[in-house]
Amino acid sequence: MRSYEILPGVRVTNDRCLMLDDGRTAVLGDLHLGYESALEEEGMYIPRMNTESIRDALNGILSEHEPERVVLLGDIKHDFKRSRREAAEEVRRIIRLLAEASDVIVIKGNHDNFLQNILSDMGLMAADYIDLGGFRMEHGHVDTGVRPVVIGHEHPSVRIPGAVSGGMKIHCFVHQREDGVIVLPPFSPFSAGNDLAPDGKCIMAPALAASRYSDADLYGVSEVGIIRLGKLKDVMDITV
Repeated sequence: MRSYEILPGVRVTNDRCLMLDDGRTAVLGDLHLGYESALEEEGMYIPRMNTESIRDALNGILSEHEPERVVLLGDIKHDFKRSRREAAEEVRRIIRLLAEASDVIVIKGNHDNFLQNILSDMGLMAADYIDLGGFRMEHGHVDTGVRPVVIGHEHPSVRIPGAVSGGMKIHCFVHQREDGVIVLPPFSPFSAGNDLAPDGKCIMAPALAASRYSDADLYGVSEVGIIRLGKLKDVMDITV
């Protein structure tokens, strides 16, 4: 299936975004634009695929869902430092693409130093958080303590053991229903996943760490659609 309703009017999608209000609002995070430029500064050269794949994916979301607004949930930039002109223009191109079809709301992430400098000539202001549709929406590196909350930052993934092969790693949505925490997977397909485990030692986001994360429901993003993986505490019982 392409999407799954986890709460009334709230759907996780195989497009790596959360749809609210019957699709009127699309929420996505962790684009990490300028990823290739940052690696080049460190002497590593890879094909420039991240921004192009993100642009194609965003065009697909705008075409399929026609959201009235898009919330970017932080870490729009990859580089912590002041972006070079080329990387800054990558951010502007993506923002313009979205702004031509919808209202754009930008939340600052921990990677987004100097983001406001990039947005200043576009009439946009990056906020620390917003309240929308009954949810606090923030990047997730800082927990404001308001619930229910939608965050990114964690880059959640799970590694499913394989009976014969080495298994597989899947980016996923995390939903701790009782504690009111929803965590989005990174929108950038090149972002490394942070493998979650019931012992919580690897969890980065304070809101998720403060929840009963082992009882959280996981929804994997795959080429065949959304996969209901069950609860985090049971995921090690799954084999592929």
